[in-house]
Parts: sequence; C-alpha cells; structure tokens
Amino acid sequence: MSDRFDVVPEESIRDGTATDAYFLRTETTLEAAGKNPHVVAEVTADQFPTGEFELLSGVKDAAHLLEGLPIDVDSMAEGRLFDGGPVMSIEGNYLDFARYETSLLGFLSHASGMATNALEARLAAPDSTVLSFGARHVHPSIAAVVERSALVAGLDGFSHVAAGEVLGREPGGTMPHALMLCFGAGNQEDAWRAFDAAVGEDVPRVALCDTFSDEKDEVFRAVNALGDDLDSVRIDTTGSRRGDFEHILRELRWELDSHGFADVDIFASGGLGPDELRQLDGIADGFGVGSYVSNAEPIDFALDIVEVDGEPVSKRGKLSGRKQVYRTADGGHHVGLARHEASGEQLLQPLIRDGELVREFDIDAAARRAIDDATAVEF
Repeated sequence: MSDRFDVVPEESIRDGTATDAYFLRTETTLEAAGKNPHVVAEVTADQFPTGEFELLSGVKDAAHLLEGLPIDVDSMAEGRLFDGGPVMSIEGNYLDFARYETSLLGFLSHASGMATNALEARLAAPDSTVLSFGARHVHPSIAAVVERSALVAGLDGFSHVAAGEVLGREPGGTMPHALMLCFGAGNQEDAWRAFDAAVGEDVPRVALCDTFSDEKDEVFRAVNALGDDLDSVRIDTTGSRRGDFEHILRELRWELDSHGFADVDIFASGGLGPDELRQLDGIADGFGVGSYVSNAEPIDFALDIVEVDGEPVSKRGKLSGRKQVYRTADGGHHVGLARHEASGEQLLQPLIRDGELVREFDIDAAARRAIDDATAVEF
C-alpha cells in the first residue's frame, strides 16, 4: 500500500475498517456480551417531510459496500427526490453490518449533496448544455463521485479524464488560459491554430476568448483565425473583473449574428450557479458549472435502528418502526409505517436480498428519473 497520498484504500472500505472507532468497540462489546440482535435500521435525513426535496445519489457505491453481507436492503432508486423518512433500510443481525455505517453514510451524503446542487443547475438552464467542471475543487480520489453525481442529476458531461475512465464516458473540455499564456499576448491566433492542428477531429473547436484583450476583439480574431472550423467561443472572465457578464454575452451574441456567424455558439464558465444560469440561459448556448456542484454541502444522513427483534424502538428524536415512503399522485412525499397500507408509489424497493444485489444501475435512467421527479414534486 502506497503512503504517498492520504487516500484510504479500497480494501479498508471493503473490510469495514474505514469506519469510526466506536463501531469496532461496539462489536467487541456485543461479542463479549453474547449479543447480536436482529434489527431494522434506516438511513434518514429528516424524519418528517419539510417541503424541501433533495436528490438521492451514491446508491451504487452503497450497494457494492453492503453486497455479500447476510442482510436485506431496501432503497430508493438513484435519481429520486426525497423529503423526509428513510431513503434506505437494512435488515439483519446488527454485527453483520455495524462497522459499515461510516462508509455507507459517506457514500450517500456526499454524492446526494452534489447531485442536488447539480439538479438545481440543470433546471436553471434546461435547454442548454451544462457540463461539470468542479473536479479541481475536491480531492482527486473522489473526482468520479463528483462527475457521476452530476450525471445522475442530468448534466450533459464533465471534464475529468480519470473519472471518464471509471464511468465509461468521454470527458469534455478544450483549452485553458495557460495555453493562451504560453503563446503570449498578441499571439492568440497562433494558440488557436496550434490547437486546431494538434487535437483530434472529434474534439470541438472551442476558442477561449478572454485572456489578453476585450472579449469581442478576441472572439472576432478567433472567428477569422479558424473560420468554419470554429464551433464555439468560451468566455471565462474571472469574477474580479467580469463586469456585467450578461451584457458582455448579449453583445457577443449580437455581433456574431450581425456579422453572419450565428452558427458559432457561446459557452460561459467561471463561478456560475443556478442564479447566473437562469440569467444567462438563452444568451449562452452552454455552461460549465464547477464549485456549485463539487463544493455542495453533504446531506446530513444518519443511520438509526428502528426495530430490534421484531419490536419497534428508537432513540429520542427518531421514529420507531419500519417505514415505507410513497410518491403520491399529486407529487407529494408521504412517510408511513410499512405495516399500514397507503396510496401512492412505494419508493423503497429491494436492493439486496440475503447479500445478493438484485438491482442494476444506469446513470442515464437515473437522470431521466431525476428530471421526471423534479417535475412531479415541483422542485
């Protein structure tokens, strides 16, 4: 095992030592006392609906963490919006899964927070291309988690190469300011032409046009340099001197159209979130969203025992008894005891049965589910 990077190895996650120490001490205590009760435990963020929906992600990793253990697991599907009540329940002898709680909550909490913010960005610019550019803001070991969460929320793609290898997707992105700076002020055409000559034909010709001079000046220089090969221009002016970004993009769109370059798209990036996307949607054709997704606050999930040896039980502040969660016909979110029938679509469905994974994972299906759910619950 290499100690060059502070990365917990996959083996530690799989064997359950990627955990909080008190779970291992709980194991020792229960084993010494001869106790190993049959329990039902539930993962929840809020006990009752609050009206504030969040998007579930991270279920694939959670499933592979628990796969092979002699337990049953029910879960909402990735891409479902939830609001109170459990998103996952586990049934089995407690010592068979106790040590995995820390990693389980980490898989769900971080991914769901990022997916929720990514869905907000997606819905803010529904007809535009929106890419995830945020991997640079997180530890590289979780870059694929960032990008997968963005895809679950319906974003169109991402920039991280290694994440693409993990997810089986081709990363996007063309040139940084560093490339322009390497060619030097006044030599922007040389940089754009060199890029055009060097990269593969499948790479879009997107010229970065805000490095040294006025954006409009650089845009028309890029148009003249690359001609019909130019697909898009990217404006990434930093917030410290952006000025009125909407006005800049409107001016560029106007000038491109008036000079016969309506087929050249405009791509905007640099500190954008849903508010900016709503403002700029319809002016720019695409957006790169970075820290708003990658720096999202994790969802505050907890795992609590709600049944011991068939009897409802809970700590103070939590609700005892096994539950089911429903999407009602009017888009509502209903939480009820599982033994009581209720109308609506049951959202907790089998994920693992006696250790065997009984569900497949499809990112595109999760993304469609997220958009459909967002419409149903008026997210």
